[in-house]
Amino acid sequence: MPHPTPSRRARLATAVLLGTALALTTGTATANTTPTAAPGTATAGTGTGTGQYSGTVPLGTTPSGTTHQLRDPSRGNQRTLDALNQTSGPGVLFTDADDVWGTGLPSNRQTAAVDVHYATAVTWDFYRAAFNRSGVRGDGVATTSRVHYGTNHGGAFWDASCACVSYGDGTTPSRPPTSLDIVGHELAHGLIGSTANFAATGEPGALGEGTADILATAGEFFAENKADVGDYLLGERVYDGPPRRMDRPGADGVSRDYWSADIGSLDPHAASGPARHFYYLLAEGSGPKEINGIAYDSPTYDGSKLLGIGRDRATRIWYRALTLHMRSSTDYAAARTATIQSAVELYGASSPEAARVAAAWKAVNVG
Repeated sequence: MPHPTPSRRARLATAVLLGTALALTTGTATANTTPTAAPGTATAGTGTGTGQYSGTVPLGTTPSGTTHQLRDPSRGNQRTLDALNQTSGPGVLFTDADDVWGTGLPSNRQTAAVDVHYATAVTWDFYRAAFNRSGVRGDGVATTSRVHYGTNHGGAFWDASCACVSYGDGTTPSRPPTSLDIVGHELAHGLIGSTANFAATGEPGALGEGTADILATAGEFFAENKADVGDYLLGERVYDGPPRRMDRPGADGVSRDYWSADIGSLDPHAASGPARHFYYLLAEGSGPKEINGIAYDSPTYDGSKLLGIGRDRATRIWYRALTLHMRSSTDYAAARTATIQSAVELYGASSPEAARVAAAWKAVNVG
């Protein structure tokens, strides 16, 4: 994926300073670009690391005597700790003598820390660039990450009590859940908790998981990481079997492509399928296409053919709805109302964006 031009970076930097998110509002209705970090944000930091999934990347670190800490003062003092395969206790802050971290091999304990520290920084930069938001909770305070949590712990989870995320070593040997999209998903739960704060079950729970996947996907495209390019798949670098998809959620054998009256009785991850599908259709449209080397062919419930409005605008509409119009009890019908209202507020009642939001919900059998 080609990198954006310097002029685009400069425009976004200006937009962030003015709080206007210019990159999310310029261009044609069908343009599909992703906001890009201003100079000195995604690439800031004195360290360099090699992750298992992210490749060789810059890291924000802090000198401390003769060593360096995996702590980033430019992003709210974001820290990455080694949990020492325990499930209690704060863990130990990673330090390194030469500020060159990890080897790319999971046998090196720093490698997982590199992937997480980098992906957490990307998420910080994405929220700042796309939404003028400082940190997941909007308070300028970063999260703390712990890798090597527990023994054979398969997943990762957000903990609101400490504003931290813990990452196990995975159930598949040598594949910890520390990829860019998984980190983005868990951090999004922190944003959700400080905004709509969806209930954990039923349709609100489904919208919570769907929102986390939406923000993780948008953040992965934002990163423009050559080792882990943006896609509409979730967890494909980590887990065996079909990953969660945005274009055809039901391809994983568990999720639903479309809304049905019983969807609230499902596991929230499976029930999030219509939210994921809505976002993909709104951003990209229906039918076959190839994006960053991956083939997609998204169907619709009503057989309609949809044109997308682009990831930028689709993401901005969802974020506005999440932060201004959704509540803990919001279900799919209310999410439809919230996103249409947000599209009208952003682009006008007669805009293509508002019409396509309504059409995308109809295409997943909502409304």
